[in-house]
This record gives sequence, structure tokens and C-alpha cells, in this order.
Amino acid sequence: MSLTVNLHYAGAHGSARAFVEEMESSGIAAANRAEEGNERYDYYQSLADPETVLLIDQWRDQESLDVHHASPMMAQLAELREKYDLHIHVDRFTPLDMPEDHDAQFLRR
Repeated sequence: MSLTVNLHYAGAHGSARAFVEEMESSGIAAANRAEEGNERYDYYQSLADPETVLLIDQWRDQESLDVHHASPMMAQLAELREKYDLHIHVDRFTPLDMPEDHDAQFLRR
């Protein structure tokens, strides 16, 4: 069962955006996406708060996420978070067992 983690990176003076740009240009984000068990790794800019960037990070299961957390890459992430003085808020989600068409009436296709 997939596990989705939303990480809200908050900073000041564009630091969250600069963090994402360095994550992408350094190849760290691509390395995260290539890890076994990673299903999604996408950044989004908040319209309501331009000093916050959202990472939607999805993993096949908790074990895959635990392996990621134990990897040397986490030290690189920690260094960049420190460099850009970011504060993080985390939300965790697991999917509900619902019929695929449950919300179909609310969607436009």
C-alpha cells in the first residue's frame, strides 16, 4: 500500500524556492526519484504563501521510506535544509479503500 508524505518547506526571502532549485540542479531530486520504492517526488509552489514549497513524496510502503531515510542522501538533504534555514511541516497519508469511481461525479474529464 502506498504511503504519501507532504513536506511543507518554509523559509524567508525565497530560500525555499532556492532549496528546490539546488535539489533539482544538483541531481539530488533525481536520485530520490530513482530510488527503489519511490512512486512520486514533485515540488509545488504555494500561491497563498510564496515562502513555502510543498513536496509530495510517495513511496510503495513504509519499508521503502525507511530505506530512503537511512540512505547517505539524507545527509545531503539535511545540509541543504540547514543552508537555506528551512522549517518543515509534515503530513502523512495512506490511501482509503474506495471504489475508483467514487468521486467521478465531481470530476470533469
